[in-house]
Amino acid sequence: MKSNLRWSILAAPLALAACTNTSEAPQSASAVPLEKLRTFDKNPYPSTYKAYPGVATAIRNVTIFDGEGGRIENGVVFFANGKVSGIGGADVAIPEGTKIIDGTGKFVTPGIIDIHSHLGDYPTPSVEAHSDGNEATSPTTPEVWAEHSVWPQDPGFSRALANGGVTALQVLPGSANLMGGRSVVLKNVYARTVQGMKFPDAPYGMKMACGENPKRVYGSKGRMPSTRMGNIAVNRQTWIKAQEYKKRRDSGKEYTRDIGMETLAGVLDGDISIQNHCYRADEMAIVLDMAKEFGYKVSTFHHAVESYKIADLLRDNGVCSAVWADWWGFKMEAYDAIPENAAILHNTGACVIIHSDDENQIQRLNQEAAKAQADGRRMGFNISDAEAIKWLTYNPAKALGISDKTGSLKAGKMADVVLWNGNPLSVYSRPDKVWVDGALMFDASNTKLRPVSDFELGQPGEGDVK
Repeated sequence: MKSNLRWSILAAPLALAACTNTSEAPQSASAVPLEKLRTFDKNPYPSTYKAYPGVATAIRNVTIFDGEGGRIENGVVFFANGKVSGIGGADVAIPEGTKIIDGTGKFVTPGIIDIHSHLGDYPTPSVEAHSDGNEATSPTTPEVWAEHSVWPQDPGFSRALANGGVTALQVLPGSANLMGGRSVVLKNVYARTVQGMKFPDAPYGMKMACGENPKRVYGSKGRMPSTRMGNIAVNRQTWIKAQEYKKRRDSGKEYTRDIGMETLAGVLDGDISIQNHCYRADEMAIVLDMAKEFGYKVSTFHHAVESYKIADLLRDNGVCSAVWADWWGFKMEAYDAIPENAAILHNTGACVIIHSDDENQIQRLNQEAAKAQADGRRMGFNISDAEAIKWLTYNPAKALGISDKTGSLKAGKMADVVLWNGNPLSVYSRPDKVWVDGALMFDASNTKLRPVSDFELGQPGEGDVK
């Protein structure tokens, strides 16, 4: 592993000592409490997100999918001060002075959450100058953080909001590397900086990748790994180093910081979730064994086109599968995909998430969920609309560690809300209004409430809503 970015934990206190009053005797390193020497800021790039202003709003006479599998007919959802305040039937109390929206014939869901996006890291326009998602210079690069590549002016953010009702998303590094670096969870709002978009207190994830991509990228360079066994060997060797680093860190002795090892130690601590790109069932099973060997947990297998083959194993290990409805065959490891994948997982009791991995598909995740639901129904699985919506809301929130804050419509949770002009699982439906933390960020009937990034201003297609 490269050590260019390493620095001694003693450097900061020694530098401070040099600036102290010279009339005082300098403090020796041994006199400084060891705990102070070992302390560093684990969150050096904190969220500065602040919700946009909103008004107390109630939507009534509407069909509600609560995000956790519940459906309410002729319902009311009321939110104020950025939080959901009430949800239920027509008898939900609506305080005086609340803005009332008649939702007759319309549907409400929580905001859609895309667990697998590269917006900002591979923004539009898709040119080489914007290609910042893969640090393809070493098979393991846990030291890189996706947020340091995010371009907040990517027009894809506003299109995901307006066309897809997406209110939060995880931006991941690419899949060239076995360990691609940290992911970041964002609120889908305009901000001048990525820190202004960061979802407050969302745990970090770390991207890993199985299979064809790492062995192709590095095998073509004549270096390890060039095979699947090479993939696992490099992973295991790196986890051994991470265990040794964690042991030194936890020993109370002096040690030298390594930002890549800090990420891996965070995974071993249980503070950073593993988001694992993996297609084949046999490889997912090997990764689960590797996770047990080194004491970490896989949150989600991404793409996971063969999850249906090990649905019971994934269920028993509490691992989610983030899948497409029907993408297949674009490479060998995607050959054995079936459109019933999500439905089989759901029917087995495993966690299902519909994801995009694409700047266009993120605008139509509701349609992807509908396709997967329909394929299941053709198999004889009775998957309700309310359960299919869960694949886009609560399940991704749970896999990201933010389900206590968003992902479903419950009192006290963030008012991330989408009003659809029809059933969101219909190809004819699209967002009518979108709120993020109770602030109206998109209104199909108000051209002034169609977000446009600075980059788009004055260009053809500015603020395009399809």
